[in-house]
Amino acid sequence: MSASTMAFPSPLRYFETQDLPPDWPAFLDDFQRHWPTDEDIYVDFVRDGIRGHGWARLGDAHWRRLTEERARGAKSVFHFDVPGSVAKSTHAGIPWLRYIRMRLGPHVHFWPFDGWSVNGHRSVIAEVYPALWNQSFAKDNRTEDQHDAFTIAAWLSRSDRDGSLSAFFEPALPPSERATALVEGWILGVAGAAGAYDEH
Repeated sequence: MSASTMAFPSPLRYFETQDLPPDWPAFLDDFQRHWPTDEDIYVDFVRDGIRGHGWARLGDAHWRRLTEERARGAKSVFHFDVPGSVAKSTHAGIPWLRYIRMRLGPHVHFWPFDGWSVNGHRSVIAEVYPALWNQSFAKDNRTEDQHDAFTIAAWLSRSDRDGSLSAFFEPALPPSERATALVEGWILGVAGAAGAYDEH
């Protein structure tokens, strides 16, 4: 299983504003055409207008996905240049998700876009948010980034061992929110109840 601290897609508001269909594979194609960061370029090259057409696919820093509203402190995917921002990693990484999807296809399960239930014979790529769990593990001598990576690996390992991991793949969401999450994505470990998560 692979876990990522970048956001996978954008809020529904982005799809509506850009007149895009609420479809994740189509979103990946459109995003890569405008932000071709799977090439040998930096996100700032696109932001500065040197490469790509990012200016045609901008969002508002106040737009947040449903899962970001439920996760304490999560920032918008369009909130650049602030501490704790995932905007750069998101804009750099989304085209690589498309790259992986195109090359590995049925061998990879992008959760929850490929379904909430995961086939045990496929590798899983899911979005995570280390702040949900990093107080549960001693930091020792790790840097912030190192501790975030350690936290996710340790949390996944612990949850797998104690049998609680599978429940995180099925957050308690009403049908309308589940439909939204299949477009916007969901952070693994964020519960359906507003402002709450279950710290196992």
